[in-house]
Amino acid sequence: MEEIAEVYARALFEVASDQDVLDDMRDQLGQFTDALEENRGLMQFFFSPYFSSQEKKSALDKAVEGAHPAFMNFLQALIERHRMPVIFRIRERFDHLWEEERKLLPVEVTSAISLDDKIVQEIGDQVGEQTGRKVELSSRVDPDILGGIVLRVGNVILDASILNRLEQLRKQVAQA
Repeated sequence: MEEIAEVYARALFEVASDQDVLDDMRDQLGQFTDALEENRGLMQFFFSPYFSSQEKKSALDKAVEGAHPAFMNFLQALIERHRMPVIFRIRERFDHLWEEERKLLPVEVTSAISLDDKIVQEIGDQVGEQTGRKVELSSRVDPDILGGIVLRVGNVILDASILNRLEQLRKQVAQA
């Protein structure tokens, strides 16, 4: 199933890129999948094999207004080929392609207490300088880490929390 999502996401991405509507396409795909997640009945309708493709297309035209024609063609192609249930994975792959195109690197700073925005921004700037990419920065507070910070850069986690150090110490003591 993952290969199908990759193929459809890449096709939508290339069309959006060619037509210079990448951001709009990403927004519309996000809005559509969010609407499906929020409305279980709508999701069941579009995913159900009991309704014909024509019924689904007709409902799609009524439910989605103002969307880019290429996006509507994309959704209709998913309906015709009975691939609508893959739309959530298509969104994930499309977002990944979009982030790569924009050279965005998601960075999350987790601390035990709220950090000053300036400090968080400095951390983000340092990561951006070292990676040569634009950083999409977020921060959150998790008192369970006790102190220090946990830095998630893309898929890499740098854990400099007290909780992590205590856990490493516990393992060393247990092995001794």
